[in-house]
Amino acid sequence: MIENMSISQIKTERLILVPPSVDCFDMYERFYTDADASRLYGGPISRGAAWSRLKSDLGSWYLSGFGVWVIKFQDELVGTCGFWQGKDWPRELTWWLLPDARKKGLAYESSRAVVSHAYEVFNWDIVETYMNDTNLPARALVEKLGGVKNRRETLPDGLERNIYVIPNPA
Repeated sequence: MIENMSISQIKTERLILVPPSVDCFDMYERFYTDADASRLYGGPISRGAAWSRLKSDLGSWYLSGFGVWVIKFQDELVGTCGFWQGKDWPRELTWWLLPDARKKGLAYESSRAVVSHAYEVFNWDIVETYMNDTNLPARALVEKLGGVKNRRETLPDGLERNIYVIPNPA
């Protein structure tokens, strides 16, 4: 466990990325209980399971030293962006947005910011991500970020996925 950890805010031209907190629960509940919004993230799930996801995202910072930030756009909490790593999974860039926040460039803007943070603040040598083969919007975003397919790997859920390396946008 990392003691006295302070999670930095990240600011972009339009966004403030803030650490997850109990104040984010309504957003998590809206996203994860919406079948269409959360289908690529294991949803829909119950209100209680959404609470567990929020606790997991916050706990990642203390157990791993990294996690997701909550995206604040025009004083509204609209999604998350950052890094996730399940037990025995590769570390990955991840994001999700509430449906009404999509198609505004927010995933791209927040992803660029957190990738830059990973290279420049966390001093990571590599940032990777992956998605299901059918998730064409995620692949398009990764390619827009300059992501290049590095390898194909079978992950712990038994599905094979392409692993992309995303360069530092700075």
